[in-house]
Amino acid sequence: MKTNPGRFFEDYHVGDVITHAVPRTVKMGERALYHALYPARHALYSSDIFAQECGLPFSPLDDMIAFHVVFGKTVPDVSLNAVANLGYAEGRWLRPIWPGDTLRSQSTVIGVKENSNGQSGVVYVRTLGLNQHDEAVLEYVRWVMVKKRDFASAAPVAVVPELAKVVEPGALVIPQGLDFTRYNFALAGEPHRLRDYAVGEVIDHVDGVTIEEAEHMLATRLWQNTAKVHFDATQRADGKRLIYGGHVISLARALSFNGLANAQMLVALNAGAHANPCFAGDTVRAWSQVLDLAETAAPGVGAIRLRLVATKGAAGALRGPDGKYLPEVLLDLDYWALMPL
Repeated sequence: MKTNPGRFFEDYHVGDVITHAVPRTVKMGERALYHALYPARHALYSSDIFAQECGLPFSPLDDMIAFHVVFGKTVPDVSLNAVANLGYAEGRWLRPIWPGDTLRSQSTVIGVKENSNGQSGVVYVRTLGLNQHDEAVLEYVRWVMVKKRDFASAAPVAVVPELAKVVEPGALVIPQGLDFTRYNFALAGEPHRLRDYAVGEVIDHVDGVTIEEAEHMLATRLWQNTAKVHFDATQRADGKRLIYGGHVISLARALSFNGLANAQMLVALNAGAHANPCFAGDTVRAWSQVLDLAETAAPGVGAIRLRLVATKGAAGALRGPDGKYLPEVLLDLDYWALMPL
């Protein structure tokens, strides 16, 4: 058999190291498509001059481009037969991505647990993104619900890894040379610096975007994400194609510009959950809550920890009285970003 049906739950074993196929060289076309797909406007990723005034050689590619490309490489081996991508932890951006970099991915299986229905299980992997110099550019853990091939097969011994709830500020990697002491707030679009935000503050990002089928399909193909639920409408009983969760992340991150224009570089992904499925026709809005503030060793550079929520509902609404996510909540993401002090 020469075709690849993808891995099923029984095919994963703790300790397996998976080298993912097809390295990807990213150039300026990647940025143009990213900015066409999402209303991305952060100045550091839009202007070489702005980036140079912040101590960088020129403008890097958006951090989420690195995430999407590295993630997309893993799909044929990790989530081709996924029911859903469930969550993230211990993510760190380790160095900027520059036009011309070639990215590849490898994953280590760190946990498996069969579901009580005996028809699927959860697989935990730690993924590492590497550039052409074998330098790590991104790392994260994610867990995925994957179908079983044979419902009668024996359940493996359950291994559920203990994962840190947050990347500590001291473990954040600040890009070499980054300096916000000459930061141009007028050109960035907002005057707000780190000290203007308070822990617990909720920011309604105001704007909404209706997700179109064509945009989602273009984005998912751009990142070479081959998960069947995103393309094949027969994979779900309701006949709908599931919107790729990363598409929702990038859309919410772009919407957050209104109120967080100076939260420039993503440096850590503490936790994340795709709370409810998203489909074409949904109008997505976003709100953020400030969770923590920290200083860094880089001149003028602080770090802000944010909860980013993508929703079809109102800002500030997250869970019901039963503690479960409200049905209109699509994404609950906890991350660190760099911001002028």
